[in-house]
Amino acid sequence: MNRISDAVSEIYKLDMEAGKKGWLQEIHPLSKLLVTILFILLTVSFGKYDLSGLLKMGIYLIAAFVLGDISIKMLLKRMKLLLALVCLAGIGNPLFDRETLFVLGSLNVTGGMVSAATLIIKGAYSVSASYLLMITTPMEDLCRALRKLCVPKTIVTILMLAYRYIIVLLKEAERMTDAYMLRAPGQKGISYKAWGTLAGQLLLRSMDRAQVVYDSMKLRGYGGEFPQGCRKTAGMGDYAYGIGWSAALLAVRLL
Repeated sequence: MNRISDAVSEIYKLDMEAGKKGWLQEIHPLSKLLVTILFILLTVSFGKYDLSGLLKMGIYLIAAFVLGDISIKMLLKRMKLLLALVCLAGIGNPLFDRETLFVLGSLNVTGGMVSAATLIIKGAYSVSASYLLMITTPMEDLCRALRKLCVPKTIVTILMLAYRYIIVLLKEAERMTDAYMLRAPGQKGISYKAWGTLAGQLLLRSMDRAQVVYDSMKLRGYGGEFPQGCRKTAGMGDYAYGIGWSAALLAVRLL
């Protein structure tokens, strides 16, 4: 199985996991979205040397992963590229900020080391919270929740269609790759001379598919926006989840 097939398979798995039954999956999408946004905002608001306070924010992630029965191993596997970029973002801090903050045994801990660790943890927390929301909420429900927050319908529509039809794009790319390899047996990878041609063909095929999809939507009564109403009505448990976690996160940040 090649990388494109792996990507398609992962998208199918994400959809299946987001739609499965579970305590966290049953929470109203708007409550989970608001808590996730608040968590990310509070996380990035910590100072660059406030490492101890930042670590306490991990309580939310630990509790959510346990309650949602979500595998941390799968998080690391699926988000490894993003997590690697997050680590690279702060790797240069120790070179610029060499002022010693405290001494740990025989090691002089500099401001650059602490700020690098803080930046990496902020990124890892944000990526983990976003993954947690995505893995427990179907994309349709998430888009409906975004519209409840008055996010422009154009942005929401683009987001939902891009997520839903990325599989179509990947399958087209897979067909083109298979056709190329059949015409070039024994060749490792695609020659750089063919990159432009294949990219142009993929663009033309994508435009054709997009027109077919849009025509089908118009025939089914599409008028510029998908239905906004959430399929699930918020209950006391949903309000308790949103208010409880919001209060807890604010308490950790402020106190």
